[in-house]
Amino acid sequence: MRLPIVVSFLFFLSSSPSVSGKTVIAFVGSASMPATKEAAVVFEKETGIHVELHFGGSGSMLSQMILSRRGDIYFPGSHDYMAKAIERKAVGTNSVRRIAYLIPAINVPRSNPKSIEGLDDLGRPGVRLAIANPHSVCVGLYAVEILEKSGLKERIKPNIKAYVESCSRTAHIVALKNVDAVIGWRVFERWNPKRILTIPLKPKEIPRIASIPIALSAFSHNPQDAQRFIHFLESDAGRDILRKWGYVVSEAEVRRFAPQAEIGGRYEVPSDW
Repeated sequence: MRLPIVVSFLFFLSSSPSVSGKTVIAFVGSASMPATKEAAVVFEKETGIHVELHFGGSGSMLSQMILSRRGDIYFPGSHDYMAKAIERKAVGTNSVRRIAYLIPAINVPRSNPKSIEGLDDLGRPGVRLAIANPHSVCVGLYAVEILEKSGLKERIKPNIKAYVESCSRTAHIVALKNVDAVIGWRVFERWNPKRILTIPLKPKEIPRIASIPIALSAFSHNPQDAQRFIHFLESDAGRDILRKWGYVVSEAEVRRFAPQAEIGGRYEVPSDW
């Protein structure tokens, strides 16, 4: 029996107003959630500028930003969604910056009850797999691309029991042992090391590495302070926070995981997903 598909949602983080009274509104793909939360706290302590963070699937965050016509920053989990934001004229193209990189991987409960060792094992009978919704979440898009290009789609796809609505929910569902594995990001283990184990993919199984971009929103009412937060994420202090949470911040370093993989780029979900 398939687990129900979870409806899209939005996390609204609230805190007391900043001392300066200034606020930057950011719509953020939850692929960077723990690092972005910490960076926002440190930035506010240093500048007095509060960063109001809205987390969810990158596609959902883009839709929320456009429908509400508000927000100062768009910070999706991959360039696939930044390309869509550019097409919809929702961001200032000249402000797009690359902040970090994400490497796809298999994630299992820490006890690894099905003894999964690689991609081929996800097609075994009885394995319960989940991926994120590929139509609205970057990690789901990468999961589909991996399965399509591996030649294992027909064996593995029937084992997908849930399509979840964000990166954070993808990590959560495997941490709770509701499934035996997810196709997620290597950083998920760093998010919850007591409950999540990462099984690396072979370099040849990784067609693309995600780059995490950030840009000023076309609807920004506070672009000056928004740009300050972007600069903070690019600074040594910001990069130290990203590294602490397992994110790779240089292309040279990320190439160690998949030397031949494309970095960034864009992929369209096939019609049968």
